[in-house]
Amino acid sequence: MTTTALTGPLLTPYRLGALDLPNRVVMAPMTRYRATEDGTPLPVVAEYYAQRASAGLIITEGIWPSRAGQSGWRLPGLETPEHTAGWRAVTEAVHAAGGRIVAQLMHGGRQGHPLNRLLGDVPAGPSAVPAPGPVHVRDGAKADAVTPRAMTRDEIRRAVTDHVDAARNALAAGFDLVELHGANSYLIHQFLADNTNLRTDEYGPRTLADRLRFPVELVTAVAAAIGPDRLGLRLSPGNPQFGMAEADPAPVYRALLDELDSLGLAYLHLTDNDDYPALADLRPRWHGPLIANVGENRAATDRARGEAVLDSGLAELVSYGRAFIANPDLPARLAVDAPLTAFDPARLYTHGAAGFTDYPRLAGAR
Repeated sequence: MTTTALTGPLLTPYRLGALDLPNRVVMAPMTRYRATEDGTPLPVVAEYYAQRASAGLIITEGIWPSRAGQSGWRLPGLETPEHTAGWRAVTEAVHAAGGRIVAQLMHGGRQGHPLNRLLGDVPAGPSAVPAPGPVHVRDGAKADAVTPRAMTRDEIRRAVTDHVDAARNALAAGFDLVELHGANSYLIHQFLADNTNLRTDEYGPRTLADRLRFPVELVTAVAAAIGPDRLGLRLSPGNPQFGMAEADPAPVYRALLDELDSLGLAYLHLTDNDDYPALADLRPRWHGPLIANVGENRAATDRARGEAVLDSGLAELVSYGRAFIANPDLPARLAVDAPLTAFDPARLYTHGAAGFTDYPRLAGAR
């Protein structure tokens, strides 16, 4: 193993709004199922994120903004005082370790099942189009996917209000920033995609402006509530996960960024795709900071691929997902070109410390 610290763009500091990042390595959001049944993060969650505080920026797992947006059992929420207090313990631990942390708000939309929801109801999305099944439900069982309800206009407006309330709760819990999850098959993505938005009203795909209406209203409302400089947005144009279909994402996402660019958001977190080079196509339309994720649906991102993205000028920061699971000191490992520990897939979605906070650190790593 190389013991001399290396240099390179990943390891250079970056100023993101009011935050001084010691490096450009971002921890990507990753679902881990370490919450109580009511959605309060378990105490071990604070240790998990604090162990990874050397990242330039940490983005949490997806957090549901309201029970209506809950997509899975033991996923965390940011709806109640108990949730806020649980997350405050996390942010305090991360800040004490010298880190910076973002709350990712993730509304499931059509994703979910009555057995996975505190309300016990059928989830609602843009249209009554089910996700592929079977789906995982509580206690490790599987069930057939359910057909979601189509959201009413009142439910769409309520989803906006729920996100605003959750974003305010995030700041009250001590998060540095908030990220809206507009990627990977969740609610915002469902309004943008071809096969999950079949509406015939002003939130449907009759015109491009109608297709964009919910995402633009949501981002604009949350930005107005907490300040655009404290809000990021994650998008994954053309990502086919969980049965999503976008035949030609380019015009949709170009138009979306044209609508949002002038808001002055903290950042755009953009996932590239083999069928649509989103980074190259959309970078000219985004004038704020950009976090690139180049590992979704591909091999996990390594140091060389991360540095290549930064060298290309397409992004200022790079997010790493799988590498952070088993390497809590990932920036230190990248700095000395150390081998990365492989994670145990059998323990990804259990509910305790095993496979969560028990991965080793490099000797002497901070």
